[in-house]
Amino acid sequence: MRRGLLMAVLMVGCVAAGAQVSNQAEAGMISPSQPVPVGKAPGMKWQLVKDTPGEKVYAVIFYKGDEALSGLTDFAIANNVKDAHFTGIGAVSSATLAALDLSKKSYKRIPVTSQAEVLSLIGDIALFNGKPVVHMHATIGRPDGTVTGGHVFELNVNPTLEVFVTAYPMGLAKRPDDASGMKVIDPKP
Repeated sequence: MRRGLLMAVLMVGCVAAGAQVSNQAEAGMISPSQPVPVGKAPGMKWQLVKDTPGEKVYAVIFYKGDEALSGLTDFAIANNVKDAHFTGIGAVSSATLAALDLSKKSYKRIPVTSQAEVLSLIGDIALFNGKPVVHMHATIGRPDGTVTGGHVFELNVNPTLEVFVTAYPMGLAKRPDDASGMKVIDPKP
């Protein structure tokens, strides 16, 4: 009898916990601390196109099936990028963009579920706890001519995305910002 009661209590607890997770997912919110998966851009290639003592410029090219946020993170790790900015254009089969809801310290999901043009891709790379963090925003043109944009959580490339990264030797660091829940660049040396 006790075992049956314990099982019933556990099941109710699990259902309630699942409902909370489901409600958060249904609300379409994304945590700013969501980890970026690596290794999701197997076709990505890059070439150093400028190398001076003050900066390096790379052409980073993604192909169908590559996920760009993961790929730029892999690129930054492989090239020891400590401080950079980038721009890009191309096309995607889908994307997950988001808009910051400061009151919730979270992002509201903006899904792009069909083939679309990346009209503008901009961002930066800085270090957090000694590891490069890519901060990326995009403007996406949908097939009907409407435009959406926001913070990038995922860009699934099709057929290509061309990104030019300018890296600097000094390095910038990010710090946690308690007010927003985000990691922000701290410009002090």
